[in-house]
Amino acid sequence: MNTFMHGLRVITYLLHRLAFFLVILGALSALGYTALCAFGLMPWLEMQLSFGGATVENAGVWVQSGLTAFVVMLAFFLPSTKRILTLENSHRSFQLGMHDVARAYHHAHAADRSGNFKLSSEFDSVRERLVYLRNHPDLGSLEPDVLEAAAQMSHISKELSNIYSDDALARARDFLRQRQTEVENFNARLGNAKLVATELKHWLHEVELEESVAASQLERLRDELHEVLPELGKIAMVEVEVERDTVTHLPRAAE
Repeated sequence: MNTFMHGLRVITYLLHRLAFFLVILGALSALGYTALCAFGLMPWLEMQLSFGGATVENAGVWVQSGLTAFVVMLAFFLPSTKRILTLENSHRSFQLGMHDVARAYHHAHAADRSGNFKLSSEFDSVRERLVYLRNHPDLGSLEPDVLEAAAQMSHISKELSNIYSDDALARARDFLRQRQTEVENFNARLGNAKLVATELKHWLHEVELEESVAASQLERLRDELHEVLPELGKIAMVEVEVERDTVTHLPRAAE
């Protein structure tokens, strides 16, 4: 895709230049030929032209003169077009240069984050970075001005490189991994605690249900004894009450 766009730009540039020279050549040719016709050295353009039913005399002279004037006026617009093309080319060159600077700065910044640069003074720091960029295999085709700009940018951002160095990022990642592991372990223990709490709650419910059934059976037994042994009177009732109180005050294992 980049190759296609580059080829399209080259073709457009060549067509602009061809149109520029053709317009200049046409204007000069038309002006020179009309001047020769005016001096009687060359014949004027001859053509039959009528307007409103009336024949226009010397129509070829007027048409030739008008076309010559139009082409000459068109040629006066070419300098402005040339300035526009020059501005576009400079803008494209600026974009290309900034892309190269950004690419070189990326390599210098990555090396700075890895701790390859040790010199602290500004001159030595920029020179160290510049030597590194010149020796880099991917940046051999870049101009020295581009490498120098990237080296200066890398020196200015060296504090940022120290803060976000590879060692600092590795320690931060290790710390986050440990925190994540701790959270996962805590969630696992929390899940086990929830299971134990659910089991104990179910067990307590079963024990209370069994106690309730036992109390109901004891109450029914007391009523049956009261019906079957009416002659015992108060003695039977006292014994039943003592037995019920003994069962009721048994310690609850779940508690």
